[in-house]
Amino acid sequence: MEIAHTRNFCIIAHVDHGKTTLSDRLLEHTNTVAQRVLTDQHLDSMDLERERGITIKSHPVTMLYPSKNGTTYKLNLMDTPGHVDFSYEVSRSLAACEGALLLIDSAQGVEAQTVANAHLAFGQNLKVIPVINKIDLPGANLDLCLSQLEDILTIPAEEAILASGKAGIGIEEILEAVVERVPPPRWSDHAHTRALVFDSLYDSYRGVIAYVRVFSGEVKPGDAMLLMSNGNKSEVKEVGIFTPKMEKAQKLAAGDVGYLVSNIKDTSEIKTGDTITLAQRPATEMLPGYQEVRPMVFCGLYPVDSSDYEKLKAAMGRLRLNDAAFVFASESSVALGFGFRCGFLGLLHMEIIQERIRREHDVDIISTYPSVVYHVVTDDGALREVDNPVNLPDPGAVREIREPTIKAAIHIPNESMGDIFALIMEKRGTIDHTDTLDANRIMLTCTLPLNEILVDFNDRLKSITRGYGSMDYELGEYRQAELVKMEILINAEPVDAFASIVHREKAEGKGRELCGRLAEIIPPQMFKVAIQAAIGGKIIARDNVKEMRKDVTAKCYGGDISRKRKLLDKQKEGKKKMKQFGRVSIPSDAFIKVLKTN
Repeated sequence: MEIAHTRNFCIIAHVDHGKTTLSDRLLEHTNTVAQRVLTDQHLDSMDLERERGITIKSHPVTMLYPSKNGTTYKLNLMDTPGHVDFSYEVSRSLAACEGALLLIDSAQGVEAQTVANAHLAFGQNLKVIPVINKIDLPGANLDLCLSQLEDILTIPAEEAILASGKAGIGIEEILEAVVERVPPPRWSDHAHTRALVFDSLYDSYRGVIAYVRVFSGEVKPGDAMLLMSNGNKSEVKEVGIFTPKMEKAQKLAAGDVGYLVSNIKDTSEIKTGDTITLAQRPATEMLPGYQEVRPMVFCGLYPVDSSDYEKLKAAMGRLRLNDAAFVFASESSVALGFGFRCGFLGLLHMEIIQERIRREHDVDIISTYPSVVYHVVTDDGALREVDNPVNLPDPGAVREIREPTIKAAIHIPNESMGDIFALIMEKRGTIDHTDTLDANRIMLTCTLPLNEILVDFNDRLKSITRGYGSMDYELGEYRQAELVKMEILINAEPVDAFASIVHREKAEGKGRELCGRLAEIIPPQMFKVAIQAAIGGKIIARDNVKEMRKDVTAKCYGGDISRKRKLLDKQKEGKKKMKQFGRVSIPSDAFIKVLKTN
């Protein structure tokens, strides 16, 4: 097929605005998937995606569409995630496209993620086609959506297509708009073969399978390919397209989206965002990929059964292959044994990775409290990056600690404004300015410490706004803050698994909460055991583990009180002596309970 008849586009939108349902209708309309085989959310192949109703990985598919002008077009579609944690998936899909369908929910209007994804598409010079989806809903407000399209996104309202993915309305118009408005594949006249790796996965039989968009030249089995980032060479074994199953092809030509199997067997050799060229006539400059993603949230992952360490390591290696944002390195803890320090893009990303390790690789794991990367300036002026509280230098040697902040755009209903202001203040945030979106909603632009939004911010935002609030954020600058390392001492010994970096004002409250929880969970000991929260050498909170107490006076019936007192004093002396030499054995399930409730 001529390159002029190929169109590469993706679907971008806020979470839950109907991207995957619309892609189902496109597959159905173009007869790419037979009606008897088609399922709801057909492109969401992971169990986790179906359960949560969200898209986690972007899914490519090639469709053939006979247009009204009598020409058959090859349409390469990518269904992308909507959640803020997976925006890197959106950026890699956009890098492989020339156009994008921007979906707007007719009942919700323009949301935080809609704005962020639209700007990503504009930044890559893609042709954006606005689609007002779910127009069959009783609560649809088309006038509001069209005015927001012009006011917030500066896209002319007459360009919008009215559609419903569920009812199949407007599908023909969308396909015709893709054919007419999306330009043919760019950079196809380059002298050398260049293909962008936008995703990859590991197959236990075939090794590494790279998902590629060929920009110029062609790739076929038997070619010697070269990875431009590291200079590695290997032979192409198989190429093919997605329909949406993998289907073998004789070659991948300029403009095609497909997969490529080579004799690369090691997961770390092929990078997402890399450019593939031919070893005989290599290209000199790489394709402009997206920026390499940097993890923002870190936590320790440990196998509950220490014999699963190697199994966990293998599982992480495979997940790392098709998730460029996930990083890990070995570490050990006195309390939890050998494990890994892992980096993620956000809390949902962390949750998904942990769930995939449990399900797909059958490893039971426990995670430590999540933290972020701090910049620590020591007395000698050196700057250190610290992602683990255990590695924080001694307070006496620290000049200042800087924490990462985020620039957040929060869309909320007007009536929730007071409560959201209070939440932002509680999280040590500042509101930079507010914009009125329409009669019912406003957008707050604010700066927040990343550490404060990790655990419960999104849940509380949804709960205060009764589900109508949405947030998009990007990493801001590092700012100095009054941060301290809080340690938990059990019987005067620090337990590294519970160490955390907290703001000085909040340290006492968090210390009390953690000590109280530990006191409930740790089983009773033979002698009184103190659980203390400490900053440096100063104790800021304390609780006690319950004592086992044998009733040594049970056999004394009546008689002189001094007999009972003598037995009690003897017991007290024994416990005092035991406390000098005794150690507290904390069962591993106590760590698991505390860290899981965290």
